[in-house]
Amino acid sequence: MLRLLLILAGLLFLPEIAMAEEIKNLGLTGTERGVYTVLIFIVAYGFVMTEEFTHLRKSKPVIFAAAVIWAHVAILAQEAGVPSEELHKSFEHDLKEYAELMLFLLVAMTYINAMAERNVFEALRSWMIRKQFGYKQLFWITGIITFFLSAVADNLTSALLVGAVVLAVGADNEKFVSIGFVNLVIAANAGGAFCPFGDITTLMVWQAGYAEFFDFFKLFIPSVVNYAVPAFFMWQAVPDEQPKATDELAVEMKPGALVICGLFGLTIVSAVSFKQFLHLPPFMGMMLGLSVLMLYGHSLHVRYSVEGGDGFDIFNKVKNAEWDTLLFFFGVVFAVGGLGYIGYLELMSVGMYDGLGATTANILVGIISAIVDNIPVMFAVLNMSLDMDLYQWLLVTLTAGVGGSMLSIGSAAGVALMGQSNHKYTFFSHLKWTPVIAAGYIASIVTHYLING
Repeated sequence: MLRLLLILAGLLFLPEIAMAEEIKNLGLTGTERGVYTVLIFIVAYGFVMTEEFTHLRKSKPVIFAAAVIWAHVAILAQEAGVPSEELHKSFEHDLKEYAELMLFLLVAMTYINAMAERNVFEALRSWMIRKQFGYKQLFWITGIITFFLSAVADNLTSALLVGAVVLAVGADNEKFVSIGFVNLVIAANAGGAFCPFGDITTLMVWQAGYAEFFDFFKLFIPSVVNYAVPAFFMWQAVPDEQPKATDELAVEMKPGALVICGLFGLTIVSAVSFKQFLHLPPFMGMMLGLSVLMLYGHSLHVRYSVEGGDGFDIFNKVKNAEWDTLLFFFGVVFAVGGLGYIGYLELMSVGMYDGLGATTANILVGIISAIVDNIPVMFAVLNMSLDMDLYQWLLVTLTAGVGGSMLSIGSAAGVALMGQSNHKYTFFSHLKWTPVIAAGYIASIVTHYLING
């Protein structure tokens, strides 16, 4: 812990370090203006962490911080006599990183919205409610569905969709809702760790080229262990009761629902193929899939117009994408990129990875992700130009993905479910299970070592 505190203190107070050859930065971490930028980022992230109470969307403070940080970077660069072309090159690097990931995520979100509009998820929710499973059965059913759903959708969407089921069947049992929501957070984060489509951090590692698409499936068993260990202990505390009978009616999927599900599967294949065989960024394959959805959506729109229906407007699906998340990611990429250009990422790299070693540092990344969102943490790691083998890159992918489960504020899924639960799931109700979640975290790391080490 003392070494960790020294590393964090170094961010603010250590003198500037020599500029590494592979990381072109200003090497001005010890300047007053450099320290200023770190404080700006910390304050902005404080607002992100308190979003539940302030109701200030998380994208707003980080975009502000990114702009202010880059203004300071520009002044520092001018004072250091850095040519404007070099400054622009660093700025454009961040822009390229953001554009690739934003377009990829935008397509995925559009497909999820299209499937939601066609009642795919409502039909699933209705089926589970009408089956009248017991609470103990529902605990495993909702957890397993969330685990696999988050491998293709993001953890936030998966947790919210299945969370609606938990709330509906557990309306009269607060204890089940509380434990069930903790279960969903763990499942959503674990399920997103073994597939590039499941978590933004996993996607970033894949697009950066540190691992091939199928390499991530080596994390499947560690991810299962990460979920199963705490779930086993929590399941024993689930009430052995039956939910009250419901008159829930079956929900029918709208025309084209299954076709859109199939197109989403083909879009994933397209993204992988563009990367693996054509050596082009995966977002091009996703954009191809978006174009096919647009064409199919047009045929649905024409058919509905003829039949006098509501129609299918693909641009409504684009409009309803999680723009707060996409813009939050913009702020994170540029804020962290600006701090990196000043020299702070190199400073962290030396303190954590050179000082502690890759394995310890990567495990620490997961613990930090329980407090700070895993997106800026992983983006910082990717921009440290670390020389790690595949085992270590998969390790940090695993830890950054599942580390956020240890606290309710550690992932978007946890924060969103706190807002959805009507005070039945809180920070402290989650904290009660942190020891067994931490046991699952350790078990998944050991499993990764035994299988892939």
